[in-house]
Amino acid sequence: MKKLITLLMLAITGLTVSAKPNPGDPKKAAKTGTVAVHFKNVMDGKALKLNDSLSLYQNANGDDLKITTFKYYISNVSLIAKNGDKIAIPDSYFLVNAADSTTLNQQITNIPEGKYTGITFTIGVDSLRNFAGAQTGVLDPAKGMFWSWNSGYIFVKLEGESPKSTAKKHRLTFHIGGAKDPNNTIRTFTQKFPKTLKISDGKLPELELVANAGALFQGKTTVDFAKLNFTMGGPNSVVVADNYADGLFKITKVTN
Repeated sequence: MKKLITLLMLAITGLTVSAKPNPGDPKKAAKTGTVAVHFKNVMDGKALKLNDSLSLYQNANGDDLKITTFKYYISNVSLIAKNGDKIAIPDSYFLVNAADSTTLNQQITNIPEGKYTGITFTIGVDSLRNFAGAQTGVLDPAKGMFWSWNSGYIFVKLEGESPKSTAKKHRLTFHIGGAKDPNNTIRTFTQKFPKTLKISDGKLPELELVANAGALFQGKTTVDFAKLNFTMGGPNSVVVADNYADGLFKITKVTN
């Protein structure tokens, strides 16, 4: 009888152990989702078209300009949960190039399921990666956003022409970068969504993110192309970065 009871107890114990969930079981893992991000480049409300007529755009100073290049990095994306927690998205680096339509539609993946009320990200490349040397993927120097002579990334690049520019051939060259004080141009964008973003497995919600090239030339300082038409880092890049810190990006639409 004792032997029978012992065998029964062992059997029950075995059943209990085998019923415990396996931590490696994908069915028990936390679910994640993805959000599609659609970038829309503008110049103060007008759709941005590269190499278009000089008379199409004006900066805040009233200077005519033509834009030939507009590129920018965003990195270190975090979504703000409904309870206020910031959920960091690992290895989130994106390069948008107005000349390459394939870069205008991106996806942020591996987001824990839930409801989110806002977003925050670095405009440019974070300090750690900025000083890690040339890298791969969107951080590949072949993308034209890396200073080999300065061992750092260009965060925002705008090139073009303006009759007001005193540079050769009236060129405009705004290569904004630098991650060391006093010329640190890393800036952070944070915004509350127009409505709650819902992330769930199997769904693909969407964000529309507008990037305004005109923000480089207005804000704390109104840029006059006769006086400022060229910068590759340094104090003038700080002037431009301070301008676009609050005006370069805006989330205009959330679609669940």
